[in-house]
Amino acid sequence: MSDYLPIVVLLALASLFAAGSFVASALLGPKRPNAAKSAPYECGIVPSREPAERFPVRFYLVAMIFIIFDIEIIFLYPWAVIFRQLALFGLIEIAVFAATAFIALVYIVSNGGLDWGPAKHLVALTPSDRTSDSTVRRIGRTGEEAA
Repeated sequence: MSDYLPIVVLLALASLFAAGSFVASALLGPKRPNAAKSAPYECGIVPSREPAERFPVRFYLVAMIFIIFDIEIIFLYPWAVIFRQLALFGLIEIAVFAATAFIALVYIVSNGGLDWGPAKHLVALTPSDRTSDSTVRRIGRTGEEAA
């Protein structure tokens, strides 16, 4: 138990600091709200309308894929430090781990997980194919009219 005492003390101190920071800001902070303080910060530009479309979910998927491969790299460091002690067992285990991550990457790429935008936008248009309908996106159209 004495080995874990510093960790418990550190967690307790961190919790006390976090709670104390919240309490101090609530008690000591100024309480004079106005419209400028309540407005969202957008680099000084007040938005005049809502965005035309939602933020693409694909961005978050790519971010999660990045995190998965980042974690794989982080797991490689401890293995590299003690790979001589692990011998063949460690080599097999890291090969299985890397193969699993690689197979996941191949699956993601084959399903278009890293393609940005719909496929019809990925095809290059020649200058003669460009019209105002293909260049300017009309808001309020249904899917059948836009296609």
